[in-house]
Parts: sequence; C-alpha cells; structure tokens
Amino acid sequence: MQLLNKVIFLTGGSAGIGLECAKAYAGEGAKVVIVASSPGPVEEAAASLGTGHLGIVCDVSIAGDVKRAVDETLKVYGKIDAIHNNAGIASPSKPLHETSDEEWNHLMDVNLKSILYTTRYGFETLKMAEGVILNTSSLVGEIGQENHAAYTATKGAMNTLTKSMALDYAPYRIRVNAVLPAGVWTPMLRKWSIEQTDPASIAQYLDDIHPLGYCPEGDVIADACVFLLSDKARFITGAIMPVSGGAELGYRSVR
Repeated sequence: MQLLNKVIFLTGGSAGIGLECAKAYAGEGAKVVIVASSPGPVEEAAASLGTGHLGIVCDVSIAGDVKRAVDETLKVYGKIDAIHNNAGIASPSKPLHETSDEEWNHLMDVNLKSILYTTRYGFETLKMAEGVILNTSSLVGEIGQENHAAYTATKGAMNTLTKSMALDYAPYRIRVNAVLPAGVWTPMLRKWSIEQTDPASIAQYLDDIHPLGYCPEGDVIADACVFLLSDKARFITGAIMPVSGGAELGYRSVR
C-alpha cells in the first residue's frame, strides 16, 4: 500500500492513462479525486474505484473550474498530497502552417495552462503536505514527431516547466516530475491513428517503434506513476522519465 491515505488530485482521470492511474492509486490505498470534463465518464470512473473516492466535473483550462475543484477536494478530504496533471489533448495531427489559432490555443490551454491553474490553487495545500506534482508528458516532447507540431510544442514546454517547477518548489519539499510515454493504447491514440493516411498500418508501426516489441496499455504508465508519487521516490525531483519501451534509443527497421 504505497499510497495509503494519500489524497491524489488527478486531472483527465476518466479514461486512458488517467483511468489506469486512478485504479492503480486506489489499489495502493489512496483517495483519488478524478477531475475531467464529461459528467458521465467522471461519475462512472469514480464509482468504479469503490467508496471513498470523488469525481468532479471540471474544465481544466478554466481557472474558476480548477479553483472550485481544488476547494471541493479540500472540503471533502482536508488536504491534497499529490496533483497529477494528466489531462491533455493531441489533436490536430497536422504541420504547423495548417494549424489554426483556435487549435493552437486549445492545445496550449488544456495541456499547459491547466498546470498553471492546478499549481496556483493547489500550492498551499501541497506545501503543508510536502507533496508531489506529476505531469504526464510525452516522448515526442523530447524527440519531435511529424505532423504534430503544436502538440509536441506543448509537451516540450511541459518538460522544461517540470524542471523549473522542481527548482522553485524544492525549498518547500514539493517534488515535481514528469512521465514520458511513447505509444500507449488509449482512446486518444486510437483517435490519432484514425487521422493518419494509412490507419491499418498503425498498430504494426506502434509495435515496431518500441524495442521491447509491443505498444502497451496504460497500466505500464500507471505503475511508474505510483512509484513517483510514493515515498520510494522521495529523493527524485525534476526527473523527465521515459516509460517508453526504449523508443527513445533509436530507430528500428520495420519487421
């Protein structure tokens, strides 16, 4: 029970990697607050964890929504031990010159401004808890990706933001880290695969880019996140941790 009695505020926790993390956190004894934008999935996800957990409908790109969600969490539990900034979007899949202002701004607001808001409104309770901030980034924030310029820009920014936050909050014993998946089968990845020119080849491609030989489900990311939120990672901060099956180690020929 690595997270026993911890209160974890998890954005984007109703599907994909976030839902796998929610299940893993609850299994390790945490009280999980699932924060996401769609009422039905939020309620279903929170209920699937059993009693003692909370679902809050919240648009993480809106300051007032995030403040309300943090306040509601504190009203119910009296503290927050960890904030996991997992909410994110990946669309559109296109080069930069084809990206509209609206698409650019939406990516920046959901993927980055959300971290500004959770940190702004959660800082005082994290300071009291000597807590943890964890950001779900992506390997493409380090290595780039064709036809995904705006998305990779948000993840590259998230990686440097994580390091700067780690320095700013170390005096308060608040640790800040990021996990970097490569391919992971989530609803968002499946949506991305449909947008590609040859969707039928994507599954094989996603297996091939991982030297360990397969594209995983979200539970492999959740296991790493449990560790980073636990006391076993108590001397780790500013880490940009690939959880990628070795995808960053070099190109592989297609089998």
